[in-house]
Amino acid sequence: MRAARAAVVVPNGTLFGDGVCARIKEELLKEFNLHTVVRLPNGVFAPYTSIPTNILFFDRSGPTRVVWYYEQPLPEGRKNYTKTAPIQFEEFAECINWWDQPGPGTKRKENERAWRVPTAELLANGCNLDRKNPRGKEDITHLPPEQLAESILTKERRIAEILANVKTLLAGTK
Repeated sequence: MRAARAAVVVPNGTLFGDGVCARIKEELLKEFNLHTVVRLPNGVFAPYTSIPTNILFFDRSGPTRVVWYYEQPLPEGRKNYTKTAPIQFEEFAECINWWDQPGPGTKRKENERAWRVPTAELLANGCNLDRKNPRGKEDITHLPPEQLAESILTKERRIAEILANVKTLLAGTK
């Protein structure tokens, strides 16, 4: 008898969230076989949300031993998807070719878009499933909220200063 399979689409925040999210992730790792996370590119659900999303694939074949990640790339020259230019099924061709039924004898191979993380490592890090591609391009570094707020305020002050100078220049031309 084959294990029941399921998939769910979740926003990125679910992968690193705590509270209820953490309990659900822990259960997925300990009580289910969370075998694959497909990381989708930005804008897949535009215009409804621009939040990055993921597809989690799991079954009831036992506890998770390893989680495979696959990063679905944007087509060459695209920055994101939109309502008028949505993702196309054909764009999943490489993912489908890489995909093989999880379990003993899996033929999956790590590559520039696919990697695996042992469950013990995920559990040791508080069930944080938000794993970036170790072979991917360098992602934007996110500042801590306090630094980000200060950076925004500094830029806003500079903009106000420039606008005041422009206003002074315009007043002198009358």
